[in-house]
Amino acid sequence: MATLAWPLAAWSAGPVQTAPFAIAGSTAPAAAAAGPAFSMAGATPAAATNAGAERDLNQWLLRLHNASSRRAYVGTFVVMSAAGGMYSSRIWHVCDGDLQMERVDALTGPPRSTLRRNDQVITFLPDARVARSEKRESLGLFPNLKRAGDPALAALYQAQSTGLDRVAGFDADVVQIQPKDGLRYGYRIWSEKKSGLAIKIQTLDVDGKVLEQAAFSELDLDANVKMDKLAQMMNNTSGYRVEHAELVKTTPQQEGWGLKSPVAGFQSVSCYQRSNGAAPVAGPGAALAPTLQWTFSDGLATVSLFVEPYGRQPHPQDEVLVSMGATQTLARRWSGDWWLTLVGEVPLATLKLFAQNLERRK
Repeated sequence: MATLAWPLAAWSAGPVQTAPFAIAGSTAPAAAAAGPAFSMAGATPAAATNAGAERDLNQWLLRLHNASSRRAYVGTFVVMSAAGGMYSSRIWHVCDGDLQMERVDALTGPPRSTLRRNDQVITFLPDARVARSEKRESLGLFPNLKRAGDPALAALYQAQSTGLDRVAGFDADVVQIQPKDGLRYGYRIWSEKKSGLAIKIQTLDVDGKVLEQAAFSELDLDANVKMDKLAQMMNNTSGYRVEHAELVKTTPQQEGWGLKSPVAGFQSVSCYQRSNGAAPVAGPGAALAPTLQWTFSDGLATVSLFVEPYGRQPHPQDEVLVSMGATQTLARRWSGDWWLTLVGEVPLATLKLFAQNLERRK
């Protein structure tokens, strides 16, 4: 679930960093602890509360956003895909005004611990004794309302309260956010009744089928999380080789890229040059230009577009399609000299529109 993510999940993503729920695989005990929260079915119908019934789309989103940016909590977080994949992590999250910190430990798969202080992120890989440090502009809040109150959201989605349910022992309002076209997915969200925190989310395809869901199997909303303790952990890189990702803010226009026409509802939100330390290679387009990362959002869903010289690394195929739960990836050779990769929690058709509309302007 790329943008509909708790901050905790967003920082344990893989190298592409647009699929927050690509956490290390979970264990059988974690799945057992999840219990009914991890049924791929929707909520049991119940009478909606008056407050829930009266909220419009932006009111729901603002409530969810505020809860995710203001609550301190500790919990076990589990992600399941319809294909059977399961992943889990342990999260500590704390806030103090505009300052947020969190720690995310993968519970299965290779050991990994990710700590974040606002946009500063460091991931510890103990097996390799490597710590990867970088700056990320997006805080990964659920939802990340850069366009809160924007009437454009109401043109893309509609919200409907569908009842009450319980997740991880908490009463929750259930709201369904439905897209108004086929370019984006829908969501079913369980919002903890008192705080508004999203404690379970399902991503739904255009036919309403659950592609992926994420939920807390255990959650403590009264946890005494110490910010100074997390800061000490984040700063303690002794015994680790620290790798710094080089991100340089830029614009698509400055780098010579643009879209022939916009993809409906999506706006450009950031653009970076990402240095991957690749050695220069011969061949067309194999100059030392770093990878371009251009990110778009419709207010909920996010698409990341990466462009790099084709000759930088071998590509056994001219096009690659990968589907992991709700996250789709399209990679292809573009205009001969470039390798284009698109990643997003959107239908594949949406990624293809971005690829078709991309143009080189210099």
